[in-house]
Order: sequence, then C-alpha cells, then structure tokens
Amino acid sequence: MLRYIIRRILQFIPVLLAVTLFTFVLMRAIPGGPFDHAGDKALPPQVVANIEAKYHLDWPMWKQFLSYLVGDDLLGEEGPSLGVIRGDLGPSLRYRGQTVNDIIETSLPVSAQLGFMSLLLALIIGIPTGTIAALKQNTWMDYTSTFAAVIFLSIPNLVLAPVLIWIFAIELGWFPVATWGAKPPFFLGIFPRFSQLNANYFSHAILPVFALGTSSAAGIARLTRASLLQVINEDYIRTARSKGLREQTVIAVHALKNSLIPVVTILGPAFAALVTGTFVVELIFGINGLGKHFVTSIGNRDYPVITGVTLIYAVVLVIANLLVDVTYAWLDP
Repeated sequence: MLRYIIRRILQFIPVLLAVTLFTFVLMRAIPGGPFDHAGDKALPPQVVANIEAKYHLDWPMWKQFLSYLVGDDLLGEEGPSLGVIRGDLGPSLRYRGQTVNDIIETSLPVSAQLGFMSLLLALIIGIPTGTIAALKQNTWMDYTSTFAAVIFLSIPNLVLAPVLIWIFAIELGWFPVATWGAKPPFFLGIFPRFSQLNANYFSHAILPVFALGTSSAAGIARLTRASLLQVINEDYIRTARSKGLREQTVIAVHALKNSLIPVVTILGPAFAALVTGTFVVELIFGINGLGKHFVTSIGNRDYPVITGVTLIYAVVLVIANLLVDVTYAWLDP
C-alpha cells in the first residue's frame, strides 16, 4: 500500500506542474494587466513600466515561470520570490503588504470549513434519503425523494443562495444575511477554535452550507438509491435472507456497506468540488474565503493569487482523490 501511495504521489507531480503552467500562461494571455488602473484613473505608461519591472513582469514568460517555480535567487536575480518549490507562492500584486501565502493562510480555512460542513450535510441527508427511496421503491417516499433530488440538482447555488437570504434572513430574520462566524487564527491553522463553536458561528453557517450542500446531497441520494437497488438483488443478499437473518441486519451489514462503495468513490471529488465551488456562495454571503479572493483577483489580474489559489485547489483535488483510492482499496480489496 505504501508503494502504491508513493507511486500515485509521483504521478501527481506532472499534473500539478501542468496545471500551474496552464494557469500561468492563460492569465498572462488575457488582455489587460494588474497595474493598468489605479482606481478609476489609468496610470502613466512609465509608472506601469516601473512597477512591472519591480515584479519582473517585463521578463520573458519562460523566465517568469522559472522564477515562479524556483525563485529569483536561483536564477541569479534579486526579487521577492523564493519559488513554489520552497513553499513561496509570491507577493500579491494588488493586496499591499500581503503575500499569496498570507491570503491562503487566512482564507483557506474558511473555505475548508464551509466545504466540510456542506459535505457532512450532504451525507447526512443524501445517504438516508437514498436508502429509504431504494427500500420503499415505487412508493410515495421513493417518488417524493426522487422528485426533490431532481429539483435540488437543477437549481444552481447562485439562484438558491439569494432565495435563502430573502426568505430566512430578510423576511423571517432567522439567520444573519452575510459574513462568517469564525475569525482567524484557527486551531491547527484550519479548524475553528472551541470558543468559536457557538450560536453565532452556526447561525452564520446554516444558509451558505445549505446553499452549497443541497445539490451534493441530491446527487448522493440518487447514487445511493441506484446502488442499493442493484445490491439487494445480488445472490449473497438472497443467501443472507435465506439464513434467517433479520432484514435490518441484511440491509445494514451486507447491502448498505457494499452499496456505499460507489458513494465513497465520489466523496473525494465531491469535497474538492465543494471547497473549490464556493466562489459564488462566498461572494453572495460576503464570506472572506478562498473563492472570493479568487474571483476578485481575476478581475484585478492579480497573477500570483490566481495561480497560487489554482495550485492549492489542484492539490486539494489530488489529495482527495488519493484518499478515495486508498479508502476504496480498503473497502473492496
């Protein structure tokens, strides 16, 4: 197993390198630059040239990419970058006095908390709903859960989020309209401190978590239903029933465990999608997470932030897929 994990990690290195290169080149191919405007006024060309020279944006693109990877000092140049290989994602071009590492350190935990709670909600709702729909096939429970799953899969979170705010925050006043309940520093760099786990934290989390997690819950419910319907017709399930085992034991011990294997295979990509798919939700709810910085940086042409955030998202996806592969091998050796 250890050799398998090492081999998979080595296979991911060229993938991450390709993602970094593609993002690096793509953003610089888009018209406009990070220093074209200061507020509503265009900067003089000489000022723009001086600032670009400071951040080495006047270098050839291949040299800029090498500097981003290995650092300025290894190229025999003076500059602010130590290189990605040493964990330095560079300075932000628009957030004064902040590096990309600083931005990720404060915003990634928020996005991770939002994504983790959304995935937990999706599992709590999706697996029981799919199980009930399969066990009550062709009944009103099955039809109702299937209809609800189709509805929530069809509604994008950019539509659902404003509706939730209008109903539950503005009209009813049950929850806060925006922002996030926990502020840095976080425990172990990512988890909210115990003192922050109060009513304020969860009241801020309910609406964005629900807006982000419902579509995943619907997908998990449909997958659980389809998988369980297939498993309960297998020969070993008939054998277990013929031995006189209770129906609850047959379902819980034999059927449900094997039917959840397809669900496990999508948990990694689902978590990565939830963490990386918080762009719209974070903007709508005013949450200072990684997605909000990513969208803002695209408009500002903040190249280091865009590339750094994309790289972090790629790493999250790679780790999630690796964990899924290991878990799948353990469940189905």
